[in-house]
Amino acid sequence: MEKYNDRIEGMYCIRCHKSFEVGDYPTGCPCCAKEGHYASIAFKYRPGGSIRKEEKGMMRYADFLPYEKIPSMGEGGTPFIQVPRLAEDLGLASFYLKNEFQNPTGSHKDRTSPFVVSRAMERKIRTVAAASSGNAGASVAAYSAFTGLNCDIVVLGSVSPVWEAAIASTGARLVRAGSPEERYELMDRKEKDGTWYITTNYLLHPVGSNPWGIQGYKTIAYETYEAFGKDGLPDVILIPVARGDLLWGIYEGFREMREAGWIDKIPRLVAVEPIARISRVLSGEDYRGQFTGDDDLTPSIGGWTVTYQSELAVRESRGTAVSVPQKCVMGLVREMAGYGLYLETSSAVILGALRELIEKGEVKSRDRVMAVATSHGFKNMP
Repeated sequence: MEKYNDRIEGMYCIRCHKSFEVGDYPTGCPCCAKEGHYASIAFKYRPGGSIRKEEKGMMRYADFLPYEKIPSMGEGGTPFIQVPRLAEDLGLASFYLKNEFQNPTGSHKDRTSPFVVSRAMERKIRTVAAASSGNAGASVAAYSAFTGLNCDIVVLGSVSPVWEAAIASTGARLVRAGSPEERYELMDRKEKDGTWYITTNYLLHPVGSNPWGIQGYKTIAYETYEAFGKDGLPDVILIPVARGDLLWGIYEGFREMREAGWIDKIPRLVAVEPIARISRVLSGEDYRGQFTGDDDLTPSIGGWTVTYQSELAVRESRGTAVSVPQKCVMGLVREMAGYGLYLETSSAVILGALRELIEKGEVKSRDRVMAVATSHGFKNMP
């Protein structure tokens, strides 16, 4: 595997903007952490770069990614599905769904896994690890097997038989932790002694997942630009959110294009969540707090914490956050299926959020709307 992209100049903290050498920062910015804040580290690339039109999938955007070659199973380049009947029913100019469940393991996580396994291979770490009992675990396990790496997936409590079978079938090992604190101690120790290369967020005070992996989510923004052009970009993009990795990656891709002069403005990004978390932070609460509530039906976007990257991406894009109650979830799954789109519960909630924004007048009839469907409904728990 080749060394990382030589267009990378360095890394920086998204909160304090301090510069760092290229490396791995699983706990985020050390300077912010000393102050009791928690923020992730991102990449600086040399100005310039272009789309490699002869390439397919994510490698069309290799100039803006950590690696110019990756172990690929055909990820990226997923279709934009226009749903005119839904747009008409909601009174919108257009509605498109970014169909991420056409990735190899059926979710958006396949945009991150090639980069984290590439980084593990460069560092000569033989075991990749993730704290996940869902899409991320299945994706990391598959890409580890594809590249011949070992994989350990750390889970809390019981795991859905659907996910356990998907993970275990690759030869990955499920490691069960009794509490979030136990999981943190285990993963922190294994990361520090070089046993594991950590791919997902595992912290009690989260900063986002592995920054090398999150870079892969930028490709959704670049694909959107190629599909719609500078003047036809969606006005609003709805994104299911847990710790905001996908949200931040999409924002970062659009921000790079704006800084390069490719686009004039970033679409308004809407964080869709199962309980009021980011929405409360946007109203003035501290992002480091705990935001409790029921999220059992939407485990892929569950959790009681907020990351700085989520707040920043929403604010900088002039967006907002909408929470969709659990009592609405299964009805939304059926409604989306009625339009031919059987979605994972954590994706179907985009419809509930969109309706609320229309009712509040925050999305108008002239708006072009896009939503990211992170995974399909065949992964829903029975």
